[in-house]
Amino acid sequence: MLKKVLSVIGAYKMYEKWLWQQVKSGVKPEHIAIILDGNRRWASENELNPWLGHKQGAETVEHLLDWCLKLNVKFITLYAFSTENFKRSPQEIEEIMRISEEKFRKLLNDERIHRNKVHVKVIGRINLLPESLQQLIGDMEKATANYDNQFLNFAFAYGGRAEIVDAAKIIAEQVKDGKLELDDINEIMFEKYLYTSHMTKQEPDLIIRTSGEERLSGFLLWQSAYSELVFLDVFWPDFRFIDLLRAIRTYQLRMRRYGS
Repeated sequence: MLKKVLSVIGAYKMYEKWLWQQVKSGVKPEHIAIILDGNRRWASENELNPWLGHKQGAETVEHLLDWCLKLNVKFITLYAFSTENFKRSPQEIEEIMRISEEKFRKLLNDERIHRNKVHVKVIGRINLLPESLQQLIGDMEKATANYDNQFLNFAFAYGGRAEIVDAAKIIAEQVKDGKLELDDINEIMFEKYLYTSHMTKQEPDLIIRTSGEERLSGFLLWQSAYSELVFLDVFWPDFRFIDLLRAIRTYQLRMRRYGS
């Protein structure tokens, strides 16, 4: 049995090395966004409570940071919890918030974040979250506010339509107050009011969704207009470095014309 396990591990390492050789010299996506899907189904397949799937998924996020640092990905945006997810059972939501608070607190003190100057931000309707989590998010964002080497964004209590509505409301208020003219409103100006406006590159080059589902589910609706989409048939807790490399290889093989 042990011999078989070691053989599988050896094969995995060889495949990972082969993929790395394929992608390392190619053009890498500057901004990768991932829809972290499949936590509950992973838990169900393993006969576990749903929140244990979320806990394992949060562990995978920690590994992802190392992989993206190795690949020198400058911008990372992760879809962790949508506004629609508030419809889930109170117990599951409570566990998700508890896990999130635990992981954000750990991230606040993570030496990788400070050593690599990673700017961490949570995008979404933060006011819908528990006050203790809001405070922690504020502390985390304040501690990394001056970092600009890399950007790590968590879309939490997030909805793509909500983001556009919130931007439109701010713009409408400014027009009403005479701070903006109607003719000032264009695509470039509108982007200044999106949740992602703190980044120089708001549009993801590559969007990955795990679990086999093939839809965006409201993720970065404005920013994803020209993003390359890759859908992987693996639950998020089982996501590995080779899955990330496979997605980047697919991205590198595509011709990006931007409508030209």
